[in-house]
This record gives sequence, structure tokens and C-alpha cells, in this order.
Amino acid sequence: MGLSTVTGSKGMVTAPHYLAAEAGLSILQDGGNAIEATVAVQACLAVVYPHMTGIGGDGFWVISEPEGAVHGIHGCGGAAGAATLDLYDGLDTVPFRGPLAANTVAGTISAWEAALASGGGNLPLARLLRDAIAHAEAGIAVTAGHAALAVSKGPELRVQPGAYAATFEPDGRPLRQGEVLHQPLLAQTLRRLCEDGLASFYTGEVAEDIAADLAALGSPVSAADLAAHAATRPAPLTTRLSDVQLWNSAPPTQGAASLMILALFNRLAASEADGFDHVHGLVEATKQAFLLRDVHLGDSAWSPFDWQALLSDTSALDALAANIDPAAALPWPQPAQWGDTCWFGAADAQGRVVSAIQSTYFEFGSGLVLPRTGITWQNRGSSFRLAHEGWNALKPGRKPFHTLNPALARFDDGRIMAYGTMGGEGQPQTQAALFSRYARFGCDLQASISAPRWLLGRTWGDQSTTLKLEDGFDESLYAALAAAGHQVERVGPLTATMGHAGAIVRHPDGRLDGATDPRSDGKVAAW
Repeated sequence: MGLSTVTGSKGMVTAPHYLAAEAGLSILQDGGNAIEATVAVQACLAVVYPHMTGIGGDGFWVISEPEGAVHGIHGCGGAAGAATLDLYDGLDTVPFRGPLAANTVAGTISAWEAALASGGGNLPLARLLRDAIAHAEAGIAVTAGHAALAVSKGPELRVQPGAYAATFEPDGRPLRQGEVLHQPLLAQTLRRLCEDGLASFYTGEVAEDIAADLAALGSPVSAADLAAHAATRPAPLTTRLSDVQLWNSAPPTQGAASLMILALFNRLAASEADGFDHVHGLVEATKQAFLLRDVHLGDSAWSPFDWQALLSDTSALDALAANIDPAAALPWPQPAQWGDTCWFGAADAQGRVVSAIQSTYFEFGSGLVLPRTGITWQNRGSSFRLAHEGWNALKPGRKPFHTLNPALARFDDGRIMAYGTMGGEGQPQTQAALFSRYARFGCDLQASISAPRWLLGRTWGDQSTTLKLEDGFDESLYAALAAAGHQVERVGPLTATMGHAGAIVRHPDGRLDGATDPRSDGKVAAW
């Protein structure tokens, strides 16, 4: 039997692992708010989904407050002061794994601190991290997805310096599905953060251990880099559709691309969900958005492009939409982005709705697991270009281009929707698929996520930039897309390469609807 939309009234959490969803719900049941629940979810995912996320990565939030204000938080670290072109002399690209890939500060914990400081909650940090600590100490059963990735990525991970092999291959081999993963060092680090405060990740004794480990392992990130970091609060980008206002994260995330895809598709004709006009229209809108994204999107301190002005300019959006041929595909490919991520959402009885996402970029990040703290450090900075100037060029202090982008929508009828997904290059595409199914064509929320999806571009470990489609669409669609010039590749049944999506909708009467992705180990937890 397939998944069904879950309904609640007092609170709801959706996450790609059931233990994380339950951890967040328990916070709501103990009187916490959606921000506090989201911190509990993030901490728990760092333990139970370590192949996808962790406290050694970055995180982004978009929050709708009960009175209607929408604001954002960026826990996004910049490149180390020592991460200069000279450090990579002789290399054509930043390595994907190893010490030189671990070249940016991890911002997730700073986002927790900023969110909690403004969230009005009352629960102590020790309560928010209780379940994460318990799971790290007692151990968690390895999921099928974790086990498969540990096998496929093991050769490139176990050779990295640090504690990867000791943590994730304690018996000299990757842990199998159902075997127990213990992370006592990570549990102790979380406990120390409870005792010393979250700021200690950057300036306290925890920071000292992090810096010492990174230096010993060969990373350029220093104690000074950690101490200089702080979360930021750029206003989310926003755009208007026919009957809904959309928000998403500002640069350096690709939130602008996600908003642009939906704004362009809003200008195209399409009569039914998953018909040719729907899928072709979104794919072509994706191409238009990515063409701009891959030239202009990055750290706003280094790029003067005004994304909000574009998203507010109806004439400019009309002109971009006019570039889309309703019957023929624009020749492709363009360069693709990778990434592994966790999106999650929470809503409380007071009307607060949170859309959040965090990541260590590739599976298990850089592969560096810090021996003193058990933290897996991200490799987000491997996306930097080794160039003196131009898009996403490596500079000390510069923030790298991010695929992460949590989405939020407010309908004219009063509904508020938080939605998002993992999936790197596929994030804007999956967001567009599930949102358009639900909002434009009136599909059930869970069906909008469970239905087959597509991905234009490269998947993990694959150089192909075809239009990949899961099984389950009407057979005529595959032929129609191919006839229109799309390079169609069928990838079989539902697959995690299409992302782990989720959504929560709060109705004006306080009723909550939630959905999770059958491609994940997720759950909607509600009461």
C-alpha cells in the first residue's frame, strides 16, 4: 500500500528518516515550537543519516512566523584564509575528497544558534539534542541507502586520514543494512555543545579540538577561520505566481533558480499533471533558469547580479518565458552540480512553519571524520573553480555556490506550504514537480511527491546529462518527449537519485497536512 497524506492539528514534522521526525514531534509535544523541533530534527539526522548530512556541514532556513513575517537564516561557511590558489598549485580542480576538499567552515551549528536566539522557545538545548545523543550512544540500525553508499563510496573514503574507517567500518568493512552504527565521539561532542553552548563550536573548547584535528589532517581551515564565522540573515528571495507568493533562500544558494522555474512555468499553458506540456514546460523552464544560474549565482559579495529585481520584473520573466518553445527542446547539456542533502519541515500549533535544509555536500562529505569529535567535515568548497576571477572562483572568505534551497509558499486562500528535497542539481526540478502538481493541478499532497519524477542532468557518479525519467508516467509521454528533442533515458522504478522530498501544508483553520518521500526512510510525525 502506498503512502497517504498525513493530517494533524497541534504540530507536524516531516523528515527523510523516521527517527528524526519522531525526535522533532517529541519537542512539539513537550511544548517546544517549530524552530526548536527543527533543531532536534537536524541534530538527529546528523546521527541517523550521516551519509547525507551532519554538523560538519552547512544549513539554510526559511521561516514563516505566526503573524506572517518570513525570514531566512544562512549557516554557510566561507573558504579558509589559507585556501588560496597557491594551495592547489598543480591541480586543475579542487579534490572532491580529502583534506584539500575540507576547505570551508561548517555553518550548520551557527544557524541553530541564530534560529534559537530569535525563536522564542523555552526548552533547554540538552532537551533539543537528547534524542540525537541517545541514538549516537546506543547506536542506530544502518539503512539500506546508507549501506549501499558505504559500499560504493568506501574505496575513496576509507583511505582518507582521520576516523572514517574506525567509525563507519569498525570491523574492517562497510556496515551492512540492519547492523548497528555507534558514534560515541559525536555523542560526546553534542553533549559538550549542550554544556558549553553552541558558540563553543567556533570559539570554545570544541572549536579548539576541531581546529587541531583539521590541522593534523591537512585541512586549511584554522581556529581563526572558525572564530571569524557567523550565521547571516539575508532576506529570502520572493516571486509572485497567479495565486501564491513564493520564497526561497538568497544566494549563494540556487533558490533563485527554483523560484524562476516556477515563475516561468506559470506563464506556460499546461492542462494536466504529468502530461507533455507539464513535464516539457518545466524542463525547458529549468534550462532557462540554469543558464542564468551558472553565470551569475554565487556569493553576493562577489556577484552584483540582482536576483530579486529579476524575480519581481514581470516583463523580464515574460521575455524569458517567451524563449521556451512549447513543442521543442532547447539543445542541452550544461555543466551539472552534485550533492547530498536532507530537507525537513516543521509546523507548530501557533502557526509557525519552518522549511530547512542541511548538507555535507557529497556522501560523507570530504571523508574526513575528526578523531577528537566524530564530526564528518563537508566538502562544499570542492565546488570552487581554481581560477583568478569569474563565477565561483576560489577566494579566501568566499562562500561557495550552494545547491541547498528550502522553499516556502503562501497561497491567497491562507495556506502556508513548506517543501523541499535533497538532490543537488535535481532540487529545483523536484520542487517544481511536486509544487506544480499540488498547487496548479490540485493533486493530493502525498501523491505529488510519490508520483514518478524526472531529472535533467547528471546523477551521482554519472557523466550523463540526459533527461532521466522514472517508470510510471503514461507510456506516450516518453515518446513525445523524445520526439520533441529531449535525450530521454528511462531509469526504472522510483529511485533516490530523484531526491528525498517532503512537504507540510498549514491550512487557515490550523489543520496540517504532511507528506514524505517513498524514496527515503522518512516519516511524517503528527499529533
